[in-house]
Amino acid sequence: MGPTRDELSDWLRLALTPGVGPGTARRLLAAFGLPGAIFSQSRAALLQVASAEQASALAQPPEPLAALLECTWSWLQDDPGVRRVVTLDDAHYPPSLLQIADPPMLLHVMGPPQLSLLQLERSIAVVGSRNPTAQGADHAKAFARALGDAGWAVVSGLALGVDGAAHEGALASASTSVDQIATVAVVGTGLDRVYPARHRDLAHRIAQRGLLVSEFVLGTPPLTPNFPKRNRLIAGLTRGTLVVEAALQSGSLITARMAVEQGKEVFAIPGSIHSPQSRGCHALIRQGAKLVESVQDILEELGTQVEVSNSSAHETTPKASEDDPLLVALGHEPTGLDALVARTGWPAPQLQARLLELELDGVVARLPGGLFQRTGHA
Repeated sequence: MGPTRDELSDWLRLALTPGVGPGTARRLLAAFGLPGAIFSQSRAALLQVASAEQASALAQPPEPLAALLECTWSWLQDDPGVRRVVTLDDAHYPPSLLQIADPPMLLHVMGPPQLSLLQLERSIAVVGSRNPTAQGADHAKAFARALGDAGWAVVSGLALGVDGAAHEGALASASTSVDQIATVAVVGTGLDRVYPARHRDLAHRIAQRGLLVSEFVLGTPPLTPNFPKRNRLIAGLTRGTLVVEAALQSGSLITARMAVEQGKEVFAIPGSIHSPQSRGCHALIRQGAKLVESVQDILEELGTQVEVSNSSAHETTPKASEDDPLLVALGHEPTGLDALVARTGWPAPQLQARLLELELDGVVARLPGGLFQRTGHA
C-alpha cells in the first residue's frame, strides 16, 4: 500500500518547500514524525529544528503543490501497482539508501508489482562513458549479462553508451525470472518522461522486467545538475560499482567516488593507454579500485563463488582469432587504415573490402576519425 492522497500531499509539500533539503527534512521528521505533523507545529517548535527562513516556508503550501498532487495522483491511479511512490517511512523504502547522507524523501517507482527495491541485496552498478569504444560497449553488455546469469541485478542510469549497454545485457540474461529484478534504471528526470528519447523502448522493456526509479517529481525535465545528484542513488542501492570506461572528467567517476564514500566496492576494467575513455578507469585503479578482467573477479571480491555461464563469461574476455590475420593485426585498440596497411602489407582497397566484411559480421566496428576496432564478438 502506498500513501493515501492526503499523505502524498504532505510528502510532496515537504519535498517542494523552498530551502528544506533532505537533511533538514530528516531532522524535522525525527523531531515531529510524519510530514502532516510537521505542518501542524507552531513556529516556535519549528525554530527548534529549522532556521527562521525554513520555518516561514513550512507555514505556507508551495504554489505548485496542488497541480503536482493532482498530476501525481492521476499517474498512480492510471496503473496502480506498477506505478508507485515509496516514501521515507514506507516499509518498502530500501534500507541501503537510509545509510547515505541525504536519502530522498520519496521515490517514484515503475515496474511489475511483485518487484521491490528491497530485492536489491545482490546488485551491482555498471556505469561508464556515454561515448564508449565498440569494445567498451560490448564489455558493458557482456559483464551485465554475466552478472545477471549469476543472480545479480544490474543498476545503471539509462544514459547513452555504457548505461544502455548494461541495461541491455542484464535484460538478455536468461536466469532472471518474473519474480527477480533484471535491472534498475535510476533516472535524472520525472518518471513521466524518458531521457534520452532514443531509450524510450529500452525504458519500456526495463519496466517489464525491472524497475525505473526517480527521486524527482513528475514533470522534472532533464536538468544538468540532476544527473550527478542521482548518481548517489545508483551507488547507494548497490553492493559495488563497476566502471567500464570513463574519461577523467566523467559522471561515472562521481558515482565511483560516492560508492567509496558509502563504503562500497569499486571495480574498473583496464583499457588501452592511448584511449581517453580508459583514463578514468586507470585513475580509479591507481586509487585502489579492483582491476577486473572477468565477472568472476567481481563475484569473488563480494564473497560470491558462482560459476557463470560459459557464453556470457567468455564474452567478457574476447580473444583474437588465430585464423584471421587482419584481426590479429588490428589487435584490441582503435587503429587507422594506414597502420593496418603497414602491419599487413595489404593494399588499401583490399583492406577496406575485408574490413567492411568484418564490420557486417559484427566483429569490427568503425569509429569516428577513420579508426577501426574489434568488438567483443571477435
